[in-house]
Amino acid sequence: MFVQTNSLSATRKYFNDRLSEMFSTRELRSMFNLLAQERLGLSSSDLILQNDQLLSESDLLFFRSAVKKLQSNEPFQYVLGKTEFMDLSFITDKRALIPRPETEELVRWILEEHQDKTGLSFLDLCSGSGCISISLDHYLPSSKGYAIEYSEQALALSKENSSLNRTNIEWLMGDVLRPNVFEGFSESSFDFWVSNPPYVLYSDKLSMSKNVLDHEPHMALFVEDTDPLIFYKEISVKALRYLKQGGNLYFEIHEEKGSDVCDLLARLGFKNVQLKMDLQGKERMVRAEKP
Repeated sequence: MFVQTNSLSATRKYFNDRLSEMFSTRELRSMFNLLAQERLGLSSSDLILQNDQLLSESDLLFFRSAVKKLQSNEPFQYVLGKTEFMDLSFITDKRALIPRPETEELVRWILEEHQDKTGLSFLDLCSGSGCISISLDHYLPSSKGYAIEYSEQALALSKENSSLNRTNIEWLMGDVLRPNVFEGFSESSFDFWVSNPPYVLYSDKLSMSKNVLDHEPHMALFVEDTDPLIFYKEISVKALRYLKQGGNLYFEIHEEKGSDVCDLLARLGFKNVQLKMDLQGKERMVRAEKP
C-alpha cells in the first residue's frame, strides 16, 4: 500500500509529502481539503475533527491519481473537475480553458453598467466553458443571451455548465471569423457583445507555464504573431452591424495590446473607448460604444 494506513491523516501526509517540492504548505492544504470535500463529502470542520476516518480503496486510489496528475503539471481545476467563477460552480476539464480571475473582473464591469436594465440582449463570442454568458444570464435574469463557440467539445462543456447553473443561453457552434455565423441575427439587435478571444502570441510560449501549455486547449489560447488582433478586428466590424445604437462591445485583451485594440476600435468608428486595468494593474479590458 502506498500509504501507511488508510486513514484520512495518513492520506493527507502522503499527499503533502509527494507534492511538497511543487506547492506551498497553504496550497497543499487548500487542494487536499477541496479534494476531500468533493470526494468524501466532508465539511471543513469534518476535515479537522475526523483525522482517523478510514478511506476505502477506491478513495485512496482517487488521491493517488490526483497526486500523479498534479506531478505531471495538470492544473488543479482539471484534477478537481470544477471551479468557482462569479460565485457559481463550473465543470472544468480539457475541453475548454479554465475560467480566470481577470475574466471575472470583465463580467463584473459589464454587470455594473447593466444591472439596472431589463430585457437586454447580449452575445458572447468565443464562449469556451460558458463562464461569461452563464454568469451574465444568472445575474441579469431578464436578459436573452446567445453564445458562439468554434470547438464542438467546448460547446458541449458549456451546455453542461448551463444546465448545472440553470441558465437559458442559446448556444451556437460557429467560427466568429466567418460572416455566415451571424446570419440568423437581426441587425442592430444587441445591447452588448462580449468576447475573450484567443490573444496569446505563439512567440509567448517560451514564457508560459507547463500546466497551461501541456493541458489547456491551444485553439483557445493562441494567435499568429503576424496578425495578433485578427479576432478583435473581425468581431468589431460585425459588432458595428449587429449592436444597437449606443450598444457596447467588451473585450478581454492581452496586457500588452491595450493601446492597439483601442486604436483599432477608434479607427472603426467606435466612441467612448475605455481601457481598464485589472486588480493586478494590468491593462486587460476594453469597452467601446457603437455610435
